[in-house]
Amino acid sequence: MTSTNYPEITVLYFAAASTATGLTTERVSLPDTHPSPTPSSNPPAFPLTSLADLLAARHPRTALAEVLAHSSWAVDEEMVDDPCTVFLRGGEEVAVICPVSGG
Repeated sequence: MTSTNYPEITVLYFAAASTATGLTTERVSLPDTHPSPTPSSNPPAFPLTSLADLLAARHPRTALAEVLAHSSWAVDEEMVDDPCTVFLRGGEEVAVICPVSGG
């Protein structure tokens, strides 16, 4: 058995996302990404904007892709206002925050 050293994140699923996956939490290895063009001691980063596709591919034949299309994200207990500005390096806890209705 081969061991990979890809960085991992923990994904927390709530409400419809939990229903779609049948899970409340999942460890996910981030795919190998190319390093940035400038030298850095930081590991390559995975864009948060790509996480929905990665998760949906892990859970085919579910409603997860549709749920994620309408959900928000929180990373390390902080709501994300602009997912385009967030890059995951491993070790983060990422929560799927589904829309809620109230009255």
